[in-house]
Amino acid sequence: MAWIAKNSAGATIVRRSEPYLTPALKAKLEADVLPRYPTKRAALLPVLHAVQHEHHWLPAQALEEIAAFLDLAPAQVLDTASFYEEFWLNPKGKYLIMVCQSLSCELMGQKGLLGKISRKLGIAPGQTTPDGKYTLMTAECLGSCGSAPCALVNEVLHENIRADNFERVLDTLE
Repeated sequence: MAWIAKNSAGATIVRRSEPYLTPALKAKLEADVLPRYPTKRAALLPVLHAVQHEHHWLPAQALEEIAAFLDLAPAQVLDTASFYEEFWLNPKGKYLIMVCQSLSCELMGQKGLLGKISRKLGIAPGQTTPDGKYTLMTAECLGSCGSAPCALVNEVLHENIRADNFERVLDTLE
């Protein structure tokens, strides 16, 4: 994934009254994360992960708070967060479905599976359903080539899946 290039100089940041980087989260990061790194800047990735884990995405306000916490420019934090595809700069659905698109999965029917899921949910990869329930993504490799095709639903790996048995997985979700 490439960096996001957009004219954001005049963008309005939606703010909420309570911080994303709460005093409790700051204390935890100061105790558990910052001591493991030679500089605050070096701790940027684990701090981004911690805030995203807490809030399920990284709003612009959170990026500014992280920048202040680590004594970095907000642009440096945005550059990093927008470069790595595991960071979410937009809200994602309650259920994140990642379909593997490695060569093994492709040879075992990944395209048909992805098409079936996409039609059932009414969204394309990279989109979230209007009700905010599902986000559909593709992944380069989920590391389960011997049991292809596979998909990850939140943090649960589903192996040897086909369109029919994965539909049952979707039906079990709330």
